[in-house]
Amino acid sequence: MPNKRVLIVDDSKTQCHVLSDMLQRNGYVAFTAENGLEAMSKADEIQPDVILMDVVMPGTSGFQATRSISKNEGTKHIPIIICSSKGQETDKIWGLRQGARAYLVKPVIEAELLQTIAALT
Repeated sequence: MPNKRVLIVDDSKTQCHVLSDMLQRNGYVAFTAENGLEAMSKADEIQPDVILMDVVMPGTSGFQATRSISKNEGTKHIPIIICSSKGQETDKIWGLRQGARAYLVKPVIEAELLQTIAALT
């Protein structure tokens, strides 16, 4: 069985690196995008098994990108997990309303992330 592909969307290179390392150690193939616009393009191109989406990014926010990806005919089947430092209950509710399937607050706990990915893929 091929390794699952994960698209990490975050404007922080450090965060992308941390998540990529975490996923690769656990047998996933990680791709990255630096903003919401790039995420929409790469989601269509790569067709990842799951997307990890930050919220606060320049230009297109993670909420906007999540809404777009989850409504696009070619990408709506891809589960999105929002990984954000925005931890208020209203943020979580809004993220899920935009089409995310799960919402994790940073710093992400490795076991929780892996369990969430496994449940959605």
